[in-house]
Amino acid sequence: MIRRIGEVLLVASLAFASALVTGCDSGHANAAAEAPPPADVVHESNSGAVTVDHPERFSVVIAGEHQSAETLNATGVVGPDVSRQIPVISLASGRVVDIRTRLGDVVTKGQLLMRVRSSDISGALSDYHKAVADQVLAESQYQRAKVLYDKGAISQNDLQVAQDAEQKAKVDLETTEEHLKLLGAGTDHPNGIVDIYAPASGVITDQQVTLSAGVQALSAPNPFTISDLSHVWILCDVYENDLAFVQLGQYADVRLNAYPDKLFKGRIGNIAPILDPSLHTAKVRLEVPNPGLMRIGMFVTAIFHGKKQETRASVPATAVLHLHDRDWVYEPSGQGEFRRVEVTAGQMLPGNQQEIVSGVQPGEKVVADALVLQNTVEQ
Repeated sequence: MIRRIGEVLLVASLAFASALVTGCDSGHANAAAEAPPPADVVHESNSGAVTVDHPERFSVVIAGEHQSAETLNATGVVGPDVSRQIPVISLASGRVVDIRTRLGDVVTKGQLLMRVRSSDISGALSDYHKAVADQVLAESQYQRAKVLYDKGAISQNDLQVAQDAEQKAKVDLETTEEHLKLLGAGTDHPNGIVDIYAPASGVITDQQVTLSAGVQALSAPNPFTISDLSHVWILCDVYENDLAFVQLGQYADVRLNAYPDKLFKGRIGNIAPILDPSLHTAKVRLEVPNPGLMRIGMFVTAIFHGKKQETRASVPATAVLHLHDRDWVYEPSGQGEFRRVEVTAGQMLPGNQQEIVSGVQPGEKVVADALVLQNTVEQ
């Protein structure tokens, strides 16, 4: 009996296991039936190629050939020529009572800049009056000694002593008088006001004094600084890897951001021996004659030209399309199709031509007016 019960349990177990396997196979089959089909990858065609109707409407030109040297562009800032900067100093200490000029004014040599009330005048005037009295006394003693010497009352040595005293008194008088003149005070009608005049013509590029401020004689800071801006310096930052591109005495083209249509020439006068430790750039100084347009602090672009000549393509300026901060041209590829090609534009050339550094070779065809074709494609 027990043996029969065991056989029944074995048969039931085998039946349950068979049902379980069959259910799993059925689940896998259903899952496979419900899964999405595999995706078909469609390769995108050339996004730069466009097809238009009547392609003959768009004129095509052949890229010309242009000989040009390799160029290096660097940004810079206009600054004063420090060799043409003249400080305005005060020879007397005191308080400013009048200012006749301001920062940025154009002044001429000898122009009154400011007036200072100084106590130094009183001391110089006292020394002057003492020198006058000593000179009068020494002169009278010398004249008396000459009379006594002629009568034989004194020796020649006593006459020479009186003459020496008279000469020293005269020198002291001249020194004190010159001191008064340097301070700006006259000997006839001296007062406590010292006038400060411009030592040279130029532009006031620095002002360190205000009304009622105090100034110290021959000490910093100077009240004013006058700069001759007929020649200026342009300081450019050139990266370490490009330093071999610049040489002392070399000339560079300079364009002002304010006047991009005007071209200036600057000579490299100095290449800094010390690099910026954070940027690894060196200051390159350009010396430029200023026609009057350059102002201190202006941003400029300096273009340095290499000595090796290269052959580059040139196309009409209208053939270059500026899109997404990049430059493009359209080249015909046949069957009414045009291909958009990215290029690197160089400098503008005479005749409204644009230099192409890379992307187009001389002799290749491009669409003469890329903007018209672009507008047609977009429409």
